[in-house]
Amino acid sequence: MIKASADFFSRVMQRWLPDAFLFAVILSAIVFLCGMFFQNQSLIQMADHWGNGFWKLLTFSMQMVLILVLGHILAMSKPVSVFLQKIASLATTPAQGVVLVTIVAILAAWINWGFGLVVGALVAREVAYKVKQVHFPLLIASAYSGFLVWHGGLSGSIPLKIASTNQDSLNALLNGEIIAVSQTIFAVENLIIVLALLITLPVINFLMMPKDNIIELDYQKDEVAKRDHHELSPAEKLEHSPVITLLLAAMCGLYLFNYFSAGNGLNLNIINLCLLTLGLLMHGNPFNYLAALKKAVSGASGIILQFPIYAGLMGMMVESGLADSVSNWFVEISTQDSFPVLTFISAGIVNFFVPSGGGQWAVQAPIVIPAAQELAVPVKNAAMSVAWGDAWTNMIQPFWALPLLGIAGLNIRQIMGFCTVVFIWSGLLIGTLIYFLY
Repeated sequence: MIKASADFFSRVMQRWLPDAFLFAVILSAIVFLCGMFFQNQSLIQMADHWGNGFWKLLTFSMQMVLILVLGHILAMSKPVSVFLQKIASLATTPAQGVVLVTIVAILAAWINWGFGLVVGALVAREVAYKVKQVHFPLLIASAYSGFLVWHGGLSGSIPLKIASTNQDSLNALLNGEIIAVSQTIFAVENLIIVLALLITLPVINFLMMPKDNIIELDYQKDEVAKRDHHELSPAEKLEHSPVITLLLAAMCGLYLFNYFSAGNGLNLNIINLCLLTLGLLMHGNPFNYLAALKKAVSGASGIILQFPIYAGLMGMMVESGLADSVSNWFVEISTQDSFPVLTFISAGIVNFFVPSGGGQWAVQAPIVIPAAQELAVPVKNAAMSVAWGDAWTNMIQPFWALPLLGIAGLNIRQIMGFCTVVFIWSGLLIGTLIYFLY
């Protein structure tokens, strides 16, 4: 049944799902019209909401471009390529490859969501190089399925936010209460959900394996061209000297040492700096590094324009009041028992239009926290319900798939059929566990 479902959704997506860029534009148009008809916003107001939001993700967009490009550059270095090959060598059959990629992606995403996106895609590529007759789109979909656990992991923005001592309008809703990660990320209920996904997702992905129409990796492995060191000009000799890269890597390394010594944790900027430092060291000289950069940067084209479009979409959802309306409707029909699971579903819907964990919490927290307090539902349970809802619908939201697709060289249609099956299964699993555990 699972394989038949995967085949069905794959056929539908291949025929009807537009390119990720067109998908973002169509979604924006739908939100634009909904804001006018359901929120009584004028044409000019909706246009202003879109334009004001359009530029709000520029920093984040550049961070994602860098995490994709720098991760890709690092993977092209010989030492990392050998290491990834050793991980991939654990799989000798297509079935083992799918299971291996899923498990590695889940574990990496639980540690850090950005780390998980890059590692999952890179391991999937290495498995595809090594194992014959493995369906490459399914491998990438398996890598993306690991992203489901990110908001229940160490980099989850909502649990980290409510554990923060920063005094802002959102934390003020908690009346000064600090909810430690021991009550959210490391709570037994949350770990049960993570473990359930770790056990079942490899099985689901394995059962979706196609028996025919196998699409294997159809491009050559990235290799940096070698240069003859004889008769190089002084400028070219400098480009091939390791001195420059060692100097830059040393500066990066010194900063990172001081940063981690102070007890600080991972964030996107630090991950990117780590990738830059390791890439410089692994490639050895500026020539090799810049040659790898030229190959890696083309994969970031999908992010550059689509992320600002989604920022405009988010601006319309928030400023028009659409996001509030969706959240309020679910709160109004909730009881004490049903509140967590209905919050989970509402968060999944809102995430489809506001695909940012931190941004979504800013929208839903002023509605969810007072409602939880009124219904005597622990705020930590309400917060984690939002977190899991945010993670859940990422499976059918192309926004976060763009970095993996850039590394893989695939389009969204090739993986979305598999992701739809994962979306359905994970929604049933997480929703059921939230209902009984929260």
